[in-house]
Amino acid sequence: MLKQNVQHIIQDMTLEEKISQLVQLATPFFKGSSDQGFITGPMQEMGITDDVICNTGSVLGGSGARETRNIQDAHLKENRHGIPLLMMADIVHGFKTIFPVPLAIGCSWDMNLAEKSAEIAAKEASVSGVHVTFAPMVDLVRDPRWGRVMESTGEDGFLNSEFARAFVRGFQGTDLTNDKDRVAACVKHFAAYGAPEGGRDYNTVNMSERQLRESYLPAYKAALDEGCEMVMTAFNTVDGIPATANKKLMRDLLRDEWGFDGVIISDWGAVKEQLPHGVAEDEAEAAYKALTAGVDIEMMTTCYVDHLKELVESGKLSESLVDESVERILTLKQKLGLFEDPYRGADEKRAEEVILCEEHRDVARELAAKSCVLLKNEGGILPLQPTQKIALIGPFATNGDLMGPWSWQGAFDDVVKVDTGLLDKLADPSLLTVADGCEVESVTTEQLEKAVRVANDADVIVLALGEASYMSGEAGCRADIRLPEAQLQLIQEMKKLGKPIVTVLFNGRPLDLHGVVDQVDAVLEAWYPGTEAGAAIADLLFGDVNPSGRLSMSFPYSVGQVPVYYNHFNTGRPQPTPENKERYLSHYLDIPNEPLFPFGFGLSYTEFTYDDVKLSSDVLTEDESITASVTVTNTGDVAGEELVQLYIRDIAGDVVRPVKELKGYRKIVLEPGASEEVTFEITEEMLRYHHENLEFKSDAGKFTMFIGKNSHDVVSVPFRLVK
Repeated sequence: MLKQNVQHIIQDMTLEEKISQLVQLATPFFKGSSDQGFITGPMQEMGITDDVICNTGSVLGGSGARETRNIQDAHLKENRHGIPLLMMADIVHGFKTIFPVPLAIGCSWDMNLAEKSAEIAAKEASVSGVHVTFAPMVDLVRDPRWGRVMESTGEDGFLNSEFARAFVRGFQGTDLTNDKDRVAACVKHFAAYGAPEGGRDYNTVNMSERQLRESYLPAYKAALDEGCEMVMTAFNTVDGIPATANKKLMRDLLRDEWGFDGVIISDWGAVKEQLPHGVAEDEAEAAYKALTAGVDIEMMTTCYVDHLKELVESGKLSESLVDESVERILTLKQKLGLFEDPYRGADEKRAEEVILCEEHRDVARELAAKSCVLLKNEGGILPLQPTQKIALIGPFATNGDLMGPWSWQGAFDDVVKVDTGLLDKLADPSLLTVADGCEVESVTTEQLEKAVRVANDADVIVLALGEASYMSGEAGCRADIRLPEAQLQLIQEMKKLGKPIVTVLFNGRPLDLHGVVDQVDAVLEAWYPGTEAGAAIADLLFGDVNPSGRLSMSFPYSVGQVPVYYNHFNTGRPQPTPENKERYLSHYLDIPNEPLFPFGFGLSYTEFTYDDVKLSSDVLTEDESITASVTVTNTGDVAGEELVQLYIRDIAGDVVRPVKELKGYRKIVLEPGASEEVTFEITEEMLRYHHENLEFKSDAGKFTMFIGKNSHDVVSVPFRLVK
């Protein structure tokens, strides 16, 4: 179908039909759904008519080949233009095969596996009738109190941008029209949703345009540069204006400056939320502001269908704005091939073969293992031996709640539990004993007594602790980010037994680990690993896989530090060393400035040394690059993968610059005793930033290059940029 045909359809549509294309409704509204279009309760209060439904442009939450085909069938019989529906859903970190949550994937620093996970998610979703996924979420996050940190890849704009590109490539492929195993991606949440005051979801965001452009916008831009088809607005304000009504953000920046001509969709109810925000007196004004700002689709509220017609007929709003949005929506349907094949690969029989197949589970297991971060391994207690007596204790010992939020198609019964994974490694099943020890947020005397009995006969205790999935994700914000008191009490009881303790943590945010890391011998941060959780955990605990994950978000020493992140400013009164307790410096009286575990941190079962850090020249010019190099040696007894990280600091800028910024990384695998020279090219382009007037350029002057195994443990070498 050619573009002129899209325009021809628009010319033949009534104003009411065009406005209905700008509406997204949940599956129960539609005939052919499992609810057969039977509207009850709050949906009935929305006042959606049959005429609106038969002309609606998209469906929210549709999945399953049979249901999506039935909905599309029923719709096409009633839509006089034969315009197919777009089926959209939140396929965030897997469809039925659930991969680790994005924050965990961020800790893999593995773009190939990230892309592969999105490709598999797209394949399972598309064969189930989904056309668009509301992913990737690329919001930069610095506050672990915010529940949705689990949906981001971390605190660094450079790394987030790399992942944004990888996820878009995985979801969309290179030929979205003809590759029916792919889905259109929708990057979210535009913009700066990850910086709410107080770490509280939906809360106000307040930052300078320079900070916005410097730290928060690059990942969205990277996704769009990779060809991402859609953008979702954020719930929050940007410069005092809700994103969904923010013309400067959506039209001036996104459309005009960046040249994005795809579809913009509101988040759930965000158009109507202009009223409580206080920028619209009524729904008519909310509709006017959202459409003029450039929002094409209103999700799950009715400001558009109730008021756009009267706004157009009164002359307050140009019908051409409605036409523009309809054209973008129909063009996306055209690009997906829906006019030729409105079912686009939805196939019940093939779904049975594809979904949760062995190949997909193998990738999930590999990515889960690479996403876990070893935070502590005192005395080399890990890896475990298959002949050891192990007491597996904790609320996640036999629990399938290991997938995390946004895994709505995943099933607990499909998850490899921790006890199952450990049993598969042991020489004799009798070597493993199991007890809950406590619930996630409560504990009884009987539970503790049983845990003690089980642990008494063991050589080593493995504690499976963490947050239930409801404690994270959207609206899962927490002011106290320690483990629940019941679990801390369990740790104390186990500590009294004097046995080695390994703690495996399942959670969706960096935690305050006091009462954990100081009490146990080893800590493996597993996040929510997904469908293959238990298998991947066992691979790591028994040394079949050497831990290689590195933190993509700092772990605070205390929630009182939050936000705490590695690329902060220095201040005019910096604390030169943690030991310097002079009062009139920028520091706390009662805790360190530094996080408990810094960005980029992670341990291995082997050791790596860094030697001969150098630059090919101490002068960089605009036309020629210089090379940074380091020799990395595996000085341990087993092969391992090391993540070599490059950071740069601009010593004196037009505006204040961070103490260091990630500019590159290399993953290398070394056998015991082997060495490798790792090199990075440094160019003038890497030194550019937004100046006082927001011009993006570099300055001549002094810089420092850092190479190391994390953002804290680095070796520095100075150089100059000469222009």
